[in-house]
Amino acid sequence: MDAERDRARASIAVPASTAAPLVASVGVTLLLAGLVTNATVSALGAILFVSGAVTWFREVLPHERHEPAVLERPPEPIVPVRRAVRRLATAAGPHRARLPVEVYTLSAGIRGGIAGGVAMAALAGLHGLINHGSLWYTVNLLAAAASAQLSNASAEALRAFSAEGVVLALVIHSALSLLVGLLYGAILPMFPRRPVLWGGLVAPLLWTALIAATLDLINPALNRRIEWPWFLASQIAFGVVAGLVVARSARVATTQQGPLAHRGLDARDDR
Repeated sequence: MDAERDRARASIAVPASTAAPLVASVGVTLLLAGLVTNATVSALGAILFVSGAVTWFREVLPHERHEPAVLERPPEPIVPVRRAVRRLATAAGPHRARLPVEVYTLSAGIRGGIAGGVAMAALAGLHGLINHGSLWYTVNLLAAAASAQLSNASAEALRAFSAEGVVLALVIHSALSLLVGLLYGAILPMFPRRPVLWGGLVAPLLWTALIAATLDLINPALNRRIEWPWFLASQIAFGVVAGLVVARSARVATTQQGPLAHRGLDARDDR
């Protein structure tokens, strides 16, 4: 008797769990589903509904059935303990590096763009002499990117000298060479291993594929005249020469933790 009394004090009565509501709900579902499928499904649903309902009513009528739930002993209270904490000494400024740590100067990118442009122009002129017997063919073809007259000109007209073509080609080639050279100076420090491979092969392949995919929409006449193997070879020549010139230039350390105004002044002095 004492043991039963102790168990009663260590537990409380809670409503007993039962699966009868679930059985009754499945029965109702099958009962209604049989209206659009088969009478056998409705018969099975009626049996499940009646059995579930009867069992459910017997669980609560005339008295609700309960079952004991054992009371667990509450956990011991947590007593805070004061202990000394050793703190790590930190640096005076932020200790996260901004990548890249070293960069090339602007002059390195300009030199690389000029050298790559010369190599590209030499190979493009060689293409005009070999394939079309005229140095001016490639020059006029480049100028056709900005001239509707040259873009629709005949092959004979492209082989002839054109002052307009020379000026346009010189402006386009110089501007693109300098811009790409500056781009090489900015991105090559981000590739610490084999920068010449990235600049001489990967980058030319990427932008050649981009130009080949879009030029037909921009200038269909020019797209029909470009000989893509020579175009790709000239791009690779530019990338290799420009990448070598930039990669062999001296690097300067970036100002890591200084204010933005100081970093801007340092970048201006590096030029």
